[in-house]
Amino acid sequence: MKRYAWARLGLGLWVAGAGALGVGGIRAASGQTPSPTIGSQQNRSSSFNPATTIPFRVSGELFLKGHRPVVSLRIFNVLAQLVAIPILRGSGKALDSLALSCPTALGCNYNAYWDGYVTSTGKLASSGVYIYQLEIDGKRSTRKILVK
Repeated sequence: MKRYAWARLGLGLWVAGAGALGVGGIRAASGQTPSPTIGSQQNRSSSFNPATTIPFRVSGELFLKGHRPVVSLRIFNVLAQLVAIPILRGSGKALDSLALSCPTALGCNYNAYWDGYVTSTGKLASSGVYIYQLEIDGKRSTRKILVK
């Protein structure tokens, strides 16, 4: 699996560079879990600290019949090395295979928060471009982040 990590991240970078906003899902046949619609948006960061918020949306069709979509969000540097796993705002839980719930059938908006620290070293991330990969029930969306 690690063998193809570079190829997956490279493809994600290409998609992010092309300006794609996410991956659109197609309604699945009855009896199957529908494909997610990933609506990741550009991150919001402060010019005074490296913390950033990453908004994303999960479509309501994923929450039908009590299904709870599993979400992961990871931040990588340009060398495809894992930098951090942000937390889900409001819950304080890491977005690492986290099952989400939503009170409405229309879908829900969520915000991921990254404090700007590199998980492995505990130091602040340096300024530059990073890549985040949002995965919802196996469907991925990749975008760029600028850390100031």
